[in-house]
Amino acid sequence: MVSAEKRAIRIVEISLLAASILLFIFAEITGDTFYSRLATEALIFGGLALSVDLLLGLVGLLSLGQAFYFGFGAYLSAVMLKQVAPSFWLTMLVVLVTSALLGWVTSYIALRSRGVYFALITFGLAQVAAKVVYNTRALGASDGMIGVPILQIDFLFFRLDSSDPGQFFLLVFAVIALMYGVLRYITHTPMGAIWHGIRSNENRLAYVGFKSKGPKQVAFVIAAVIAAVSGALYPMLRGFVSPELLFFSVSGNAVVTAVLGGVGSLVGPLLGSVLLTFFKSVIGTWTVHHHIIIGTAFVIVVIFAPRGILGALSKRLASGSDRKGE
Repeated sequence: MVSAEKRAIRIVEISLLAASILLFIFAEITGDTFYSRLATEALIFGGLALSVDLLLGLVGLLSLGQAFYFGFGAYLSAVMLKQVAPSFWLTMLVVLVTSALLGWVTSYIALRSRGVYFALITFGLAQVAAKVVYNTRALGASDGMIGVPILQIDFLFFRLDSSDPGQFFLLVFAVIALMYGVLRYITHTPMGAIWHGIRSNENRLAYVGFKSKGPKQVAFVIAAVIAAVSGALYPMLRGFVSPELLFFSVSGNAVVTAVLGGVGSLVGPLLGSVLLTFFKSVIGTWTVHHHIIIGTAFVIVVIFAPRGILGALSKRLASGSDRKGE
């Protein structure tokens, strides 16, 4: 029998897929650009929240510095596209490899500590990176980098234009869905089981013959890659990058998004990002003080649905099954 949580995850996955298809059809018919680009941005930041959920929800590590890797991917993408070659595939390959190396190096620093100290170290790394970028003229300093070229992305039998909102939305959806699918697969492997063991009780893991250092480092590197690849898509969407992408507010928003959607579910952060992005857009048209409303809504969700939206949906499905069983 399928558990309520798995049913909830399946419902959210199908809902996000259906909404994406409908949005693409709507954009192609009406020529809409606003909602297509807004949805694309939601998916990009959803990828960042996915990397947070990997560390927090699966391994139990709270990272307050995922903006470091997100901003790194964004700036490297902009530099590659502007100064090396306007190639989507080359850019993504370089971001993938270099972010894995960066994650591997920084993991030796961050994973030397646990708990709040791990969170503070990741926060510190991101702050240092943000200050370096902010004061580097070659990267545009405080103004950032503008003029990222429009791409013609070649596939085997067709070509996508990054300036077309609908086409680029489909591309971003495919990239995020691929990373989500790979991560979902890993959670059902022995590595995923070890991650859950670390989150439950890291000290007891040694009693079953496993060490936690290697699996934690693997999770850290994968999270860095997911955040960087998501960040690499940002300048292709907006045509620019700025140091704000490395600020704590970006990392904090990713944590809020993951908690709002449902920590440990993987699909929850994607749902949370979509809802939060559109909520911000709607509330932002009513008042400039939208952060107060969003913060209040977040507090309410945490109090009444501590497992997030997905957890509330799972609980509702479980209670419905119990009533039917009676």
